[in-house]
Amino acid sequence: MKYISLLALILLISTAGMAQVTDSTQVAQPEENKVVKPRLDKSKIYYGGFVTMNFSKNYSVIGAQPLVGYKLTPKLSIGGQFSYEYISDKRYNVEQNGSNYGFSIFNRFRVTPRLYTHAEFSMMSYKLFYDIDDSERKWVPVFYLGGGYSQPISKNVWLNAQVLFDVLNHEDSPYKDWEPYFSIGIGVGF
Repeated sequence: MKYISLLALILLISTAGMAQVTDSTQVAQPEENKVVKPRLDKSKIYYGGFVTMNFSKNYSVIGAQPLVGYKLTPKLSIGGQFSYEYISDKRYNVEQNGSNYGFSIFNRFRVTPRLYTHAEFSMMSYKLFYDIDDSERKWVPVFYLGGGYSQPISKNVWLNAQVLFDVLNHEDSPYKDWEPYFSIGIGVGF
């Protein structure tokens, strides 16, 4: 009887151990091991941009700055922008033509539904002319600070007007110390 009890105990322990091994393979993975992909809320994305046009007898600029932004909160958004402009300069004996291009990242904070503050870091590749046959291309950093005003045109379209200042004042910046940069553009949200 003693052997039967010992055999039953060994059988019970070995069966319990096997059951644990078998059960552990059937247990679902814990929730913490699952990879959760962040979802981009498309209703918080907005598009827009600015068009640059300056025509005079001796100096003309045509450009575009498309942008895309994302509303992190109802008041704070971030985004990026590409810039391109074509320049024709006839102020000298020989006409000088060239293109400037670059990119920027920005953030906006809505102070009121229509007024916002704006900070933007930009890297622009400017074609710099020194004399008739001498030009050079340089990447120039610009850090804009300023603000703007948004006027709704329809439910998802608005007109923006903003004034910005280049606070870095790099030696090759096209802006003089604290010279304001004005822009007007359209924004579209979906």
